[in-house]
Amino acid sequence: MAHEACAAFLSKVDHQVERVEHLLSLVPRDRLDWTPPIPRAFTVCGLLGHVLDCLAGFCAVLYAANPGRLETLLELKSLPANTPLDPAAAMGHLGAYRRGIHDGFSLLADDDLHRKLPTVFVAEGEPLLALLLINYEHLASHKYQLFLYLRMMGVEVGSRDLYHFSGT
Repeated sequence: MAHEACAAFLSKVDHQVERVEHLLSLVPRDRLDWTPPIPRAFTVCGLLGHVLDCLAGFCAVLYAANPGRLETLLELKSLPANTPLDPAAAMGHLGAYRRGIHDGFSLLADDDLHRKLPTVFVAEGEPLLALLLINYEHLASHKYQLFLYLRMMGVEVGSRDLYHFSGT
């Protein structure tokens, strides 16, 4: 079975996580409880916890694709997600989720991407690729939100902080 599409997708997830890690390293430690002037916005710590929830979403999908074969993903259920976290704690948990995502992708073949998995929203199931893309979009959106928070706090960030450029 071919794994080129799965490997390419995993590479893009890694790029997102790497940029999140980079942006986390730029968060001023005295601004962790800062909230932008937007109704119902996360604090910085709340956003960091939500980013982990994005990664937990990937792990849930990957576990559903291969239940019983991914004990490492079950172990991740004990990690905090969607709970306010400081950057150091978030950074440590990011690594654990990233390893879980790699474990999950290691069991996938490109042919698996069309397989339907039932969800709480669609009982008859959605293609695995669609579920992975939803989680990718969720992660990318909150990575951008973190970037905007940094800008609003006065941290100088630009395109190279937000995007992965090949060869850099």
